[in-house]
Formats: sequence, structure tokens, C-alpha cells
Amino acid sequence: MPDNSNLPYRPCVGVMLVNMDGKIFVGQRIDNKVEAWQMPQGGIDEGEDPRTAALRELGEETGIAPEHVEIIGKSKDEHFYDLPDELVGRLWGGKYRGQRQTWYLARFIGADTNIDIKTRHPEFRDWKWTAPETLPELIVPFKKKLYRDILQEFRNLI
Repeated sequence: MPDNSNLPYRPCVGVMLVNMDGKIFVGQRIDNKVEAWQMPQGGIDEGEDPRTAALRELGEETGIAPEHVEIIGKSKDEHFYDLPDELVGRLWGGKYRGQRQTWYLARFIGADTNIDIKTRHPEFRDWKWTAPETLPELIVPFKKKLYRDILQEFRNLI
């Protein structure tokens, strides 16, 4: 088993997007054959602040424009997850052991027609709104604890 403890975590953001019914947006990853769903997330570019990165990533992955969301919360601390050993060498050029993420809670104030996952570089092949309690069940195993922690942190604001 490789020792990945010397590798850094990739700086990232995530967005828990909730609609007016309190349901959470999840997208089904295009690059995964299994039912891998996740909330929008991605890397922070050099010199970019996390909030700007969150809105950029949301737009890149969902087609949702900033005017269709209101940021209503931010995680107190960064959240971390480690990739399974078999993925470390295959993702992000093998430079990272996992991700350290700042999460934002955003209220979707647009219409479902404002969502278009057929973006320039699509990451999702499908999307849906899901109830908060079902969210951890949809996620790949190595992200379940992370998603439970984020849900717990944002629970009262959803």
C-alpha cells in the first residue's frame, strides 16, 4: 500500500445548493460508470478567493448564473477527505492525497430551466434535487463522512 501522507491536499470549494423546498442539488458524474452523485465542487485557482471559486465552479458544472443564487452560509472550517489509494495516482496528476474544501450553502432562487449541465466541459450526465436525509446514501463511500459533516453544519440553515 503506497504511503500518500507526504502529499498535500488540493485546495477546493464545494457548494450545497438548496432550492426553496429545502432539497439539495446533486449531479451524477459523467466520468463514473457507477451511480456516483455529488454536489458541485472544484479547485480554487491561483490567487482566487473561495467565494469567487464557488460561484465559478457552480456555473461551470451546472450552468447556473450567480444571479440565481444567494450565498447563505460558509463552513466554519475546511473539510478534508482522502482519496482511496487506487485513485491517488490517477487524479490531479498524482500530486494530491485528497481535498481540503471550503463549503458554501447557497439558496437557488432561479427556476429549474436555469440549470444546464451541458456546459463547455460537462462533469454531470444527470442531475436532481434530493432530500437532505438521502444525500449521504448517494455519495461514493470515501466522501460519506464529509457529506454528513457538511449536512450537520448547514442543517439549521437549509
